[in-house]
Amino acid sequence: MTKEVLLSIKGLQFEGENDAGDLETVTAAEYYRKNDNHYVVYEEATEGFHDTTKNIIKWNGKTLDLTKRGLVNVHMIFEENKKNMTDYRTPFGSILVGIDTRQIEVEEEERQIRVHVDYALEINYEHLADCRISMDVRSRDGFAES
Repeated sequence: MTKEVLLSIKGLQFEGENDAGDLETVTAAEYYRKNDNHYVVYEEATEGFHDTTKNIIKWNGKTLDLTKRGLVNVHMIFEENKKNMTDYRTPFGSILVGIDTRQIEVEEEERQIRVHVDYALEINYEHLADCRISMDVRSRDGFAES
């Protein structure tokens, strides 16, 4: 895998039987591997604000960490069969977020890595939605390939 990658993140939320939301982001990012951990780092802009948020995604085996620093600040930990709580700080205030991760799947190839995370999302101790994140990391020169 090259250092310069394109990152595609698709998030789905399900409330009951219905698809409540689908959001996809594609952005340039940097990838590296250190001590058996994979890292993807990228900057995120928020509409209406000048400040950006630095995102660091780290994963290995059955754990994925997402750290946001800047306009939004949070450290979310996704661990299979475990619930983690965190404070999600935004310019509008903080909320308590619970992440109850059911499954993390990683598919790794020479020029592409796919990560899928299924979890339940809680806000202030109340179930909000069942969610799925699909992340696709590809070498920039190989992004058009499927």
